[in-house]
Amino acid sequence: MQTRFVAVAIILAFATVSAAQTPETYTAARAPDGMPDLNGIWQAINTANWNVEAHSAAPGPMFELGAAYAVPGGFGVVDGGTIPYQPWALEQRDENFENRMALDPEVKCYLPGVPRATYQPFPFQILQSQQHVMIVHEFAGAVRTIYMEDHVEFPAPSWMGWSNGTWEGETLVVDTTGFNGNAWFDRAGNFFSDTLHVVERFTARSPETLTYEVTIEDPAVFTRPWTMTMPLYRRAEQNLQLTEFRCVEYSEELLYGDLRKPGTPAPPR
Repeated sequence: MQTRFVAVAIILAFATVSAAQTPETYTAARAPDGMPDLNGIWQAINTANWNVEAHSAAPGPMFELGAAYAVPGGFGVVDGGTIPYQPWALEQRDENFENRMALDPEVKCYLPGVPRATYQPFPFQILQSQQHVMIVHEFAGAVRTIYMEDHVEFPAPSWMGWSNGTWEGETLVVDTTGFNGNAWFDRAGNFFSDTLHVVERFTARSPETLTYEVTIEDPAVFTRPWTMTMPLYRRAEQNLQLTEFRCVEYSEELLYGDLRKPGTPAPPR
């Protein structure tokens, strides 16, 4: 009888701990300044970089590659399922897709922009202090500085925009404007203009996961604001660090091939 009582007590204790650690009630460890500690290397595990909307599996852009680089299917990360494009912009998106190998900024190793940098199939690192939060991306060495104090307007348009941050309880809220309008959301041609306004919310839901919610507002392209939501996962390998992905070297021919002296052969592959 006593053994049964002890077993029941253990089960109840574990159930209590489990209930206390649900994503809705989870409280993250604290950084030295008392704010939630989001430091670490994180990565999205989804197919949003191929298409943020739901999509079927499909062949890749070059049939010679066969199944290699084929598109994996995905359920999408857009809340409500569909991006609310204006009619002209929907036509532009479809044209972008048809010409994606020439137009997608990722192909030429341009900086990925926000929010695409977050869900590319590459890890990124959050480095947190009281004055700044740095987000360092493996793709193209992209770096974001989020200003937690002394918020100012963007000084000039750029690929990654200008980010100011605040804490709302357990959530890091990042407000970003100042985009040059040249980046895309994904490889499917989903795009925005230089009037894009992005609000990101990073919330710890467990020691190993964050909830990432991003609100998109761009009245030049969309009929209303819309959101995407996805989990981000902590990379837990020992001694993990970001590695170099010097993709400019992989795209030199696309970027500078037309500048080669006439008669000079292209470099071997």
